[in-house]
Amino acid sequence: MPYPQPPTPEEKLADAKQLLRLPSIVVICGSTRFMTEMNEADLRETTAGRIVVKPGVDMKSPHGLWSDPVEAEALKARLDGLHRAKIRLADEVLVVGGYIGDSTRAEVAYARSLGKPVRFTHPEADPDA
Repeated sequence: MPYPQPPTPEEKLADAKQLLRLPSIVVICGSTRFMTEMNEADLRETTAGRIVVKPGVDMKSPHGLWSDPVEAEALKARLDGLHRAKIRLADEVLVVGGYIGDSTRAEVAYARSLGKPVRFTHPEADPDA
């Protein structure tokens, strides 16, 4: 007689979100060259009643925290890991912008590997379209 499997961490998270009656969580992905568009998407998603998480750092803009190339590379790796955590937390992904680079393409593939729905502000940019 098979024994019931304990819930996975993902199942526990989904149950906790439901018990807490949390609104849907959407993570915004895309090139930071589209930060203005990401802010607009944040506004629209938030007013639609969703919790929004998005990139919090634009490393294309100069800043002392990433002026040293070695430190910048280490920071980028940490931020990439943080963004993957945001994808795991989210219920769905919204990709902003008409350009999909390597990082965003990897984020979309990661989200899809987790079974997360992915929407695009520019559907023609979908790497799997």
